[in-house]
Amino acid sequence: MGKHVDSLLPAGKSWKLVWHDEFDGDTLDRTKWDFRLHLLQQRHETFTDEGAELDGQGNLRLTLLKKGDHYYSPHLQTGSNYLDRPGKGFCFEKGKFNWPIAKFVQPKFMHKFGYYECRCKLPTQPGWWAAFWLQSPCIGSTPDAEVSGVEVDIMENFTRDGIISHNNHWGGYSEDHQYCGSGPRQLQATPDDFHVFGLEWNKDEYVYYVDGKESWRVTRPYPISQREQFILISTECMGYRKGDQPSPLLEKALLPDYFVVDYVRVFDQVE
Repeated sequence: MGKHVDSLLPAGKSWKLVWHDEFDGDTLDRTKWDFRLHLLQQRHETFTDEGAELDGQGNLRLTLLKKGDHYYSPHLQTGSNYLDRPGKGFCFEKGKFNWPIAKFVQPKFMHKFGYYECRCKLPTQPGWWAAFWLQSPCIGSTPDAEVSGVEVDIMENFTRDGIISHNNHWGGYSEDHQYCGSGPRQLQATPDDFHVFGLEWNKDEYVYYVDGKESWRVTRPYPISQREQFILISTECMGYRKGDQPSPLLEKALLPDYFVVDYVRVFDQVE
């Protein structure tokens, strides 16, 4: 079992731990996590249920895998977006949308407000990205994003130059889509290459933290979700959203490579 460090909680408030995974032991806790395998009803071939392993030292390793000429990596979630659930009924051919959508799956964990934190070590090789984020199960399903939810990207890392960003999306993934982002945030070096990414979410704002320091803040008029949302820790291979071939960057990757997660924790503010 690894030794885990204390959380870097926002000062001046009292916090109570309400959910966490420290990734101790030798097997992923499937009572807490499912694999995301579909993207907008379609099986995303490079999302895999392989390569999510515990290292026995208190860390989760999400692995970049190569099979033949293609690359794969895992995408973990504590709930699911209804838009992803693959239909098994009648298919409307033009859009390939099936009705009815798949049977409802009870989420393993959803929550509203609080402080969400992940300590992790980012990938070192090019061609894939890593993220820690929150998603609504019904994003884009109403005209009011505060009712239907906001995709809250607490940390996204696309490049290997120590740059991360924070991003919010709402209105669904159609012509109604809207977005705001922090722009690039340069990480400062740490002795062990681990970094801590946090989000304080209350009814009026989102406050983003990197290694215990405020990095970005979002308030109205941007929407603040008032809906319970689920957690994702994810990776994705570049190139496959625009076709069936990997990004040329992936060909330069020296394997193995990992997105390493020490813990994910959720706290509620208490009086």
